[in-house]
Amino acid sequence: MDLKGFDQAGRHTAGDTRSVKVMIAGGFGTGKTTMVRSVSDIKPLTTEETLTQASAGVDRLIGVADKTETTVSLDFGKIGLNDSLVLYLFGTPGQERFWFLWNGLFKGALGAVVLVDTRRLASSFRAIEEMERQNVPFVIALNVFPDSKDYPVDEIRDALDIPGNIPVVAFDARDRSASRDVLVALIHHLRDRSAAAVESR
Repeated sequence: MDLKGFDQAGRHTAGDTRSVKVMIAGGFGTGKTTMVRSVSDIKPLTTEETLTQASAGVDRLIGVADKTETTVSLDFGKIGLNDSLVLYLFGTPGQERFWFLWNGLFKGALGAVVLVDTRRLASSFRAIEEMERQNVPFVIALNVFPDSKDYPVDEIRDALDIPGNIPVVAFDARDRSASRDVLVALIHHLRDRSAAAVESR
């Protein structure tokens, strides 16, 4: 992977390897924990707890009624894309009651992947708004569930009000290779933004 022009903030480690913090964000039940688990080179740290009756009036389970666990703090994983780039993945909690944690999680993040469930587009509006508010570059990853409809990307882009320069890719969060491709798409997006910023000076 050519990283020329990829000059945003990142921490250098031994052997001149660059480490980068990447957020995995999205609404409740969009597959954030699943993606971190599938793609991480290490056993990921997860903070999932069992959904109980006590949360019935708080968590919105519409469209994810079979969900039995939820992230209450963060998910953490790590993947080396090549010999010179390591990504540290931080998955955000999706429920509204844990959104207060997002501000701290986003500090130092170079970019983000926003997971979207096309069956419940509105569940990811808040994550997209947060990317824009904190000025964090991101890509949209459409997590394909077994009963998801195959919408044209342009329709999804319009429905989410996503500018044309932001990549929108479909993938299966359970598949390591597909999840890795999403992260590569994010790195390419960051590289292109960096190159464009240099050219505009």
